[in-house]
Amino acid sequence: MPGETTDQPTRCEEARRMALTLSDEQTMVRDTARDFFETTTPVAEFRRLRDAGIPYSTDLWRQMAELGWSGILFPEDYGGSDFGFFNLGLVLEQSGRTLTASPLFATVALAGSAVLLAGTEAQKHRILPAVAVGERRMALAVDEKPRHNPAWIETRADKAGDGFRISGQKTFVIDGQTADEFIVVARTSGDAGNAGGLTLFLVPGDAAGVGRTATNMVDHRDTAHIALDGVTVAADAVLGAVDGGRDVLDRVLDRGRVALSAEMLGLAQASFDLTLDYLKTRKQFGVLIGSFQALKHRAAEMFCQIELAKSAVLDALSAVDEQRDDLPQAASLAKERLSDTCQRVTNECLQMFGGIGMTDEHDIGLYMKRARVAAATFGDAYFHRDRYARLGDY
Repeated sequence: MPGETTDQPTRCEEARRMALTLSDEQTMVRDTARDFFETTTPVAEFRRLRDAGIPYSTDLWRQMAELGWSGILFPEDYGGSDFGFFNLGLVLEQSGRTLTASPLFATVALAGSAVLLAGTEAQKHRILPAVAVGERRMALAVDEKPRHNPAWIETRADKAGDGFRISGQKTFVIDGQTADEFIVVARTSGDAGNAGGLTLFLVPGDAAGVGRTATNMVDHRDTAHIALDGVTVAADAVLGAVDGGRDVLDRVLDRGRVALSAEMLGLAQASFDLTLDYLKTRKQFGVLIGSFQALKHRAAEMFCQIELAKSAVLDALSAVDEQRDDLPQAASLAKERLSDTCQRVTNECLQMFGGIGMTDEHDIGLYMKRARVAAATFGDAYFHRDRYARLGDY
């Protein structure tokens, strides 16, 4: 009744509290993923692929598809399991622990989400079943500048008969070298910097006028510069509404930011665990360095930061599945926290390892490099602090 008080939690409060714990089903997904990645793709496998110049193992992707992870987001009508974004995040978190590269992020979390959110029934039935069984790999081509700015789109899509002709450049396209199909963000009206006038297009990777140039990143992931030189697509290549792509793009990017934050959480946790083991075994002047009070304090600070970041990620994953109105805030909070935490933790860990941590022979440097790239992808900590403030009308 109005005016009454109660000690009982509201349904919203109960949902938020439950989001910070895992159900038995979610625990099973997490443990299965952890066993799979630790057994199949340890960091030694990442080194082997890196040295061979291979962005990721296609055999690994086939195994992940057989486990159902490539179709984890999609309803059964489209060949998926409809297991939810939260479970996808748990899988990506475990992949982050072993630095595993795969099409799961670009193809499923990004492109798959875009088709699911904005695609026609014909587009969904054409694309999603192929993605769900691991036969189609996709990439989202959005950024055009060194820093993330989804409003600064100069790539143009002009009417050409019944379809469109697309020309422009895209940078740092994740899985851009291996994608079978792109989702290209192009401007159909207005000028670069305007929020409106954007349209999403499905563009085959082998379309005439599509050029790819590999981008050498410090984390050795598959990214590419994509050139679109008068690429012609039909009217049914439009994903969503003409000039109405910004809303869909924002929702897709928020899903991507949450998914990437989950991967970064696994990366930070693995770095911390690796360093704890070192502190317990490395001796200096005949004493275990883990007994030094200064290092204890620094390790305790890292532990607290990771736990706070974990809460932000779990809440953001829940926000996607619950279709909450505050998803933009939750996504920016998670990405800001993980971008900051992941870099701080890997920096601290490398310093605790000392000189050996700076060599390529030790794994901690690989974690630090991946943290740098992931932190900058789809907005760094500064970008998301600003965005979070703007969302709150500050």
